[in-house]
Amino acid sequence: MSDIRSPLTIDHSLLTSVHTFFEIKSRTRHVFSIFVKSCRLDTTNSRPKTEPTIAMKLQFNLRFHTEFGQSLWISGNIDELGNDDPAQALPMEYLDNESWTIRVAINRKSVAKHGVRYRYFLKTKEGDLVTEWGNDKVVDLDRKDLEQVEMIDTWNHAGEFENSFYTAPFNNVLLKHTDVKLKSKSSKNFTHVFRVKAPLLRKHEVVCLLGNEPRLHSWKETDPVLLSREGNWWSVQLNLVECSFPIAYKYGVFNTKESRFVSFEKGDNRLAHECVPSKKAIIIHDGFIRFPNNTWKGAGVAIPVFSLRTRNSFGVGEFTDIKLLVDWANETGLLLIQILPINDTIATNTWVDSYPYAAISAFALHPLYINLAKVAGKKHADKVKALRKKQKQLNELPAMDYEEVIRFKLSMLKELYEVMGDECLSSGDCMDFFNKNQHWLEPYSAFCFFRDKYGTSHFEQWKTNAVYDKKEVDKLFAPKSSSRKNINFYLFVQYHLHLQLKEATDYAHKKGIVLKGDIPIGIYRYGCDAWVAPSLYNMNEQAGAPPDDFTAVGQNWEFPTYNWKRMQEDGFSWWKQRFEQMSHYFDAFRIDHILGFFRIWSVPAHAVQGIMGRFVPCLSVHYIEFGENGLWFDNRRFCKPYINDTVLQEIFGDVPEGFKENYLVTNDAGGYDLQPAFATQRQVEAHFGELDQTENNERLKLGLYDLISNVILFEHEGSRGQEFHFRISMEKTSSFRHLIPHIQQKLQALYVNYFFRRQDDFWKKEAMQKLPHLKNATNMLICGEDLGMVPHCVPDVMKQLGILSLEIQRMPKDINKEFSYPHDAPYLSVITPSTHDMSTLRSWWEENRERTQRFFNHVLGQWGDATYFCEPWINRAIIMQHLYSPAMWAIFQLQDILGMSATLRRDNPTEERINNPAIPKHYWQYRMHLSLEDLIKETEFNKELLDTVENSGR
Repeated sequence: MSDIRSPLTIDHSLLTSVHTFFEIKSRTRHVFSIFVKSCRLDTTNSRPKTEPTIAMKLQFNLRFHTEFGQSLWISGNIDELGNDDPAQALPMEYLDNESWTIRVAINRKSVAKHGVRYRYFLKTKEGDLVTEWGNDKVVDLDRKDLEQVEMIDTWNHAGEFENSFYTAPFNNVLLKHTDVKLKSKSSKNFTHVFRVKAPLLRKHEVVCLLGNEPRLHSWKETDPVLLSREGNWWSVQLNLVECSFPIAYKYGVFNTKESRFVSFEKGDNRLAHECVPSKKAIIIHDGFIRFPNNTWKGAGVAIPVFSLRTRNSFGVGEFTDIKLLVDWANETGLLLIQILPINDTIATNTWVDSYPYAAISAFALHPLYINLAKVAGKKHADKVKALRKKQKQLNELPAMDYEEVIRFKLSMLKELYEVMGDECLSSGDCMDFFNKNQHWLEPYSAFCFFRDKYGTSHFEQWKTNAVYDKKEVDKLFAPKSSSRKNINFYLFVQYHLHLQLKEATDYAHKKGIVLKGDIPIGIYRYGCDAWVAPSLYNMNEQAGAPPDDFTAVGQNWEFPTYNWKRMQEDGFSWWKQRFEQMSHYFDAFRIDHILGFFRIWSVPAHAVQGIMGRFVPCLSVHYIEFGENGLWFDNRRFCKPYINDTVLQEIFGDVPEGFKENYLVTNDAGGYDLQPAFATQRQVEAHFGELDQTENNERLKLGLYDLISNVILFEHEGSRGQEFHFRISMEKTSSFRHLIPHIQQKLQALYVNYFFRRQDDFWKKEAMQKLPHLKNATNMLICGEDLGMVPHCVPDVMKQLGILSLEIQRMPKDINKEFSYPHDAPYLSVITPSTHDMSTLRSWWEENRERTQRFFNHVLGQWGDATYFCEPWINRAIIMQHLYSPAMWAIFQLQDILGMSATLRRDNPTEERINNPAIPKHYWQYRMHLSLEDLIKETEFNKELLDTVENSGR
């Protein structure tokens, strides 16, 4: 055997070298025994039954540790491997706990045409299928004499940090500069192909290979074997026939500009075994090069598009304004711009439509963001110029006037459509846009047409077409249709929105900036998606959130919940189309309320407040469990609103005159029941909706809501009194407080089990039936908003799938902590001091003096009394903490960034808040108080921010 030397010990003592030799020899014995075993196998695929006439044998060997009851499977893009259908995957054969294999005979033409692309699956003990991440393992060799190819593969775990660097923002923008055009000196009569991934190379760096054989340049660092980039892999083909096996080798990094070897990868030497037959080749997929994988970090800014302000905008931020934001981000070292949803929300034509999470279409863009001058061009510029006075007036307002802005924009768009619509719609580019987006564009345009025709988005109230019928919609687009002219207006608007947003995206990419979008968890109940495919949603349920720091009565978003079973039947096609649409404009996206993929907070249709909801799906409590835990089950006491004079006193103080007579009836338990006409919150809401909106009536309404929710258990619908769900925050109800301590303790034990123990594995399985499919459907970087009442299984699932978490200092994941520390953030995360649903740093600082004092002393490490206001130096210190955290991304609201400057910050911090979840009908109208043009001119501040970002390693 030839001399085997480790690059880590090449200059060390002979004793160390001998130790390394025996370590390699020991490991070689194990690997070589696996190879011998695999050569004895002839696990030829049973499909097809007869071997192809022009055959090639492929042997797949996977290095993967399995446990008893688990099995490995393989699928690929050819008939013999099941045509990428997991249901047709082939079972592999077990060699030992670390290795599995399969031999398949295929038609040689399959390789010659487009290569054989394949991936592995793990079947768990429970029968669930776990797919390895990526789809880039490929057999694509061009040697015509080959009769057998053997693959030595490494499983690609979705949660590996490196996989993030092969997503769209890194592949297309952030790491694009690392793609060095270099052709490796490959051998035509190769026996081995070495492939490895190395995403974090610097400019002018390439992967190199060295080993203990002359063909691998005998560890000569001045002359390594250079690999070339092929897709995601660095690859080289070598003829190792004359080598002595096993071969020890290692990857390294070589700087081509300086002709300098940089370093070897970490860890032990890798090993390659012998290729005996002359017409055989081995492809070694070595996974990732072993370098630190958590060194890349970036910073970004978050701001809704409507909040942007430029001199040319029309009272609201527009897609064209994103370019100026990109220019500013580029000057300050920020690599990412995060925005809120930008889909069309026009349902009522009032300010209520300012809520960006209630889109009438998951695909259509909002006309609010269109730039009229850009649509008009030079030819029709005079039409837009007529609105300059109104534009100036709206643009000078401190906040957005949604109703005025959308009214003037839609009116002008209709004028422009009259003079340029025909020419625009007949253009090749517009027709191409229509053909690619027809699946959503036609129903959306029809929906808008009927919405405007009948004056409501409540499609069940339309005189015609209340139920979607594709054939009827197709007739509207027929050449001779009387409605076609009106319907095409919506196509015209969407086309121009697409052009303007795509132009902004392309501009950002040229500047090295990526865009991050936002996918709402729900769809609008009276929108196009619900009209077209109501079976995809549970229209009789309402999505929301349980009580939290934002609101004590929970949230009711009133969106229908998803019918996941129905969505799964067609492979989540609606979600895949949605992701594809987003990928035209965005590199990354935030999943709003990712907890909804585990379980959603579902509020019954008869309820108004979120506190009346429960998690769905959820394992209920059987009535027998109460007896097993020493409780006599009292349906009336636990499930009906508990009302007596003491409770009424707690809620109202002095009970309003006539309240009992108008709303209650006495019962035989010495208390009261609600009258049937006021048994539900929706009934109460309807009743008071017909009365004068006085302070006293509002007090009565909310008091009745509290009485209705004063229960301990909800009966599971359809269970005939057998199954129940605990009302959230049970311990805060007067119904619970009026029980004797013994019963309280027993109920509390069941309550804790119900919410925090029994559901975890169940919810994990629910998420794993959805999220892996959705992640596989896109190459955008996925970030989850995992805030609120987070099940224990959520961090593990997100980690397994490589989905970035959201870390907020004032909302720690550890319930035993008041604040989290940025330096504890996981690498695969986005860290931020505030979000659009929260007060900004400066406003939060003034909300609670005692809390601020604790933060000042314990988190910032300052002595003495905290300042009353969040001074610029404090704001800066908090930003710095986040920048120096280990999180991959540190993203800040623009308001928090400007808070570092005494001259640029807004005078009143309470005016900076974008949304307050405690207000169900909040007006989303925040705008920057200074223009982007002026911000770009603040060279001193921008230079200081750039230095701060760069010095933090971002």
